[in-house]
Amino acid sequence: MGTLRGLRRLIRITAVGLVVAAVATELGKPEAERTWHGRVIGLVPYDFRPPTLERIRDAYWNPASDRLFSDRVFGVGWAVNLHRAKTLLEAGFERLMGTPPPLSIRMRSRPQTVRGESGAEDTLE
Repeated sequence: MGTLRGLRRLIRITAVGLVVAAVATELGKPEAERTWHGRVIGLVPYDFRPPTLERIRDAYWNPASDRLFSDRVFGVGWAVNLHRAKTLLEAGFERLMGTPPPLSIRMRSRPQTVRGESGAEDTLE
């Protein structure tokens, strides 16, 4: 139990540290050069601009991108491209389960029985 709590604390401290580093990076630039988006330590993306619908859609549902993780729309870190995740899950499921065999539907007609004049049943095919 203590290890999980320690891991959560480490993740929280790292996240706060990245936000502070991103803000410090922007405040360290001259005011005219501040864009409020970029990368911390050249690796982790940050974006503190107000989100737009286009950026939200590009981050979370982008069929044109093959990337699973995209830059987050607001804050520090990554977003998951749900379209790519869906495609990967479908491909994995098909690979795991195989393609379903084609269904063969056989139509067989039952022989009809007809009562003749004598009351006996005759079979018609």
